[in-house]
Amino acid sequence: MSGLAPLISIEELSEYLNVPTRTLHDWRLAGCGPRAVHVGRQLRYFITDVNEWLQEQREDVTGRAPERR
Repeated sequence: MSGLAPLISIEELSEYLNVPTRTLHDWRLAGCGPRAVHVGRQLRYFITDVNEWLQEQREDVTGRAPERR
């Protein structure tokens, strides 16, 4: 399986971010969370997409939320 980007489940992402899976679902529907991949009926997340999304959430200036693009 070398060469394939690693995927994590919504439960794993929920645990990593310390947010409920419901929040991740809500973020998806609002278009403000990390991009997901459907694998059958399950949602999976590319680790690279999660890292990219987290970088976008980083404060531009300490104490200020990032500007929404």
